[in-house]
Amino acid sequence: MNQLIISAATEGAAAANPLAPNLWEMGVVLAGFAVLFYIVVKFVVPMFEKTFAERAEAIEGGIAKAEKAQAEASAALEEYRQQLTDARAEANRIREEARAEGAQILAELKAKAAAESARITEQAHAQIESERQAAVVALRAEVGTLATTLAGRIVGEALDDDERAARVVDRFLAELETQSAGAAK
Repeated sequence: MNQLIISAATEGAAAANPLAPNLWEMGVVLAGFAVLFYIVVKFVVPMFEKTFAERAEAIEGGIAKAEKAQAEASAALEEYRQQLTDARAEANRIREEARAEGAQILAELKAKAAAESARITEQAHAQIESERQAAVVALRAEVGTLATTLAGRIVGEALDDDERAARVVDRFLAELETQSAGAAK
């Protein structure tokens, strides 16, 4: 009996050894692991890879679209800057043309004003000269009449003869002009 107890104790001790694995449990666990591994490799991993590939493609497509949009924006910006430069140059050209045209119009107006002023001045001088001549003629006639009357009183005889009166008036006016010229010097 002792031996039975010892052999039972030995078998129980061998079965109770936690470091010695149970082969049936290991087989079941390995079979379960193999089935689970097969399911993961066959179905789950391809879905993850598909999703990863779609996301990578979407990101790469987004990056390409962003780069394309950036290139288009850069081209549009450059075109805008060129148009702005052209517009500024055109505005400067138009401004310079307007200044030149304004200066030309101003010069033409000044020339017209100077010509009109010269014409008006010449016309005024001509009118003044005409009025002076008329005044001289009127004064000569008046002075002639007065001189003839005065000379007739001084001489004591009437100077009714027109020819004699004209000579007396001319002599009198010549003496007055000579005296005026001598006094002016």
